[in-house]
Amino acid sequence: MEAKKPTLEDVGRAAGVSRATASRVITGAHRVSTKTRNRVWHAVEELGYHPDLAARALAKGRTEVIDLVVIDDDATRVGSNPYYSRVVSGILSVLAGTDTQMRTHVIDEPEAPTRLDDVARTVGVGALLVNVPPALAARFSARCDRVVSLGHSAPGVPSIEADNAAGAIAAVEHLYRTGRRKVVAVHGKPNNSCAIGRRSGYSLASVEAGHEPIGAEGGFCLEAGVTGTQELLAAHPDLDGIFAACDLTAMGVLRALNESGRRVPDDVALVGFDDSFLASVATPAMTSVRQPVEHMAAMATRALLTGETSAHWQHVEPAPLQIRRSSAAA
Repeated sequence: MEAKKPTLEDVGRAAGVSRATASRVITGAHRVSTKTRNRVWHAVEELGYHPDLAARALAKGRTEVIDLVVIDDDATRVGSNPYYSRVVSGILSVLAGTDTQMRTHVIDEPEAPTRLDDVARTVGVGALLVNVPPALAARFSARCDRVVSLGHSAPGVPSIEADNAAGAIAAVEHLYRTGRRKVVAVHGKPNNSCAIGRRSGYSLASVEAGHEPIGAEGGFCLEAGVTGTQELLAAHPDLDGIFAACDLTAMGVLRALNESGRRVPDDVALVGFDDSFLASVATPAMTSVRQPVEHMAAMATRALLTGETSAHWQHVEPAPLQIRRSSAAA
């Protein structure tokens, strides 16, 4: 027999409050104490309660919209980047079966300040920010309080992120444990908060292992992986391990290594970040740090729909290492 789904009454009972109070917390109403709010959300998590978002939209008599806001230095790449596809998948997994729709804004980096102000004025239920620098996210949040940043952001901006530094540390430690002696990195963009965390983790783990951090500036794209690896091979031909800022970058690393005659993992071990489908279809299959993108996007969307977000809504998700053939022992 299928287990009975928890109800709002169950949530209120578990939290020691009335059904009405539980409802006010879940719908984001004001005048509920932080202590009560925390008890209710703890009960929601413990019971696995999911609000009936479709009923809410129907009761309001209108279609609602979640705004996905993406900044990229080349907006034409967004459709082909697996990271963005996973974000969309996570959002739609929550919106399925509701009257709430997704509206997408893809913004070229140079136009971001002006375009973000325009978007902030027209946000529907809430906005999910992707690749929006902390300063711009804070500015957006000041104009629209219904916002979550997917990735580390400015103080006071609700956010959810993977533990980028810890994931990078695990990757580098793994490479040195398998016998590698010179592990270098192809980094993401210097001003990207996720890339900053991964760069920091790589550097910390390298120093801890007794090695100098060596990296090439790159980005979250295949081309950056190719050019960064070529640069590193020219300067450090004895390298035998590479940590790439993301799986797409790692695919570029793999291409450059193959073109140089280096074999993976025999000559050079490789670890990516994201654990996207690219990691499993690469040849050899790629070790990668798991970033739960779909889960994070879904959690952010649910928080926006239920009005759960506040300046203190900050979540950091684990980023475990998924070991495959590309980092086999030397």
